Amino acid sequence: MLEDIKGKVVWITGAGSGIGESAAIKLVEAGCKVALSGRRVSVLEEVASKINSNNVSIHQLDVSDNESVVQTANEIIKQYGQIDIGVFSAGINVTKRNWHNVSINDWNSVINIDLNGAFYCCQSILPTMRKQGSGLIINISSMAGKRAGALTGPAYVSAKHALNAMTESLIIEERNNGIRATAICPGEVATPILDKRPIPVSDEDRARILQSDDLGELILYVAKQPPHVTLNEILINPTYNRFEN
Repeated sequence: MLEDIKGKVVWITGAGSGIGESAAIKLVEAGCKVALSGRRVSVLEEVASKINSNNVSIHQLDVSDNESVVQTANEIIKQYGQIDIGVFSAGINVTKRNWHNVSINDWNSVINIDLNGAFYCCQSILPTMRKQGSGLIINISSMAGKRAGALTGPAYVSAKHALNAMTESLIIEERNNGIRATAICPGEVATPILDKRPIPVSDEDRARILQSDDLGELILYVAKQPPHVTLNEILINPTYNRFEN
């Protein structure tokens, strides 16, 4: 039976758009207190206005900066007294992403946000979750973390493979502290990250692939699992494969 998660405190990174925004909406609707974080305050304010709830707070954050991550985690804990769920969806990719054109700076940017940022966030809340004897971390990975391909490029593929391994490691080491973790690995999702594709994705194709709300509903489902259940890894794909005729 799914749990009532009313009153749970949730921290969402990458909350200004896409999967993070959808997760925020679904979790507030379920009665959670949600801390939104992202690099652009104006975008977070738009999401908060859309949600229109007193159960939302805004925290400007660049997840690639560990000191800022720790500060944000401490702010949330001070405000709410706990963190029950972390939804770490901050992620980027770059347009020049393949071996023949990816720069060192772009490689570092992807790794620093997509992998290091998730690690910093997990590490910052684990002490609190250990004290609580409970907690759930949901890392938004990708099907690129299950199989390599030229579409997403080596930096993104490497970051997401490592994120899946990191999540598995977290489960192994922290499960007996009551802490659970899930890596969600979606295929193509119609989010702003598609705007960085070297070859644009048409509006018609965007309408046929996964939508942010699909992932928001899935995150809500994971969050509602009872404490004795861990969903280690979830693969989700669009039914339509736009690469096959």
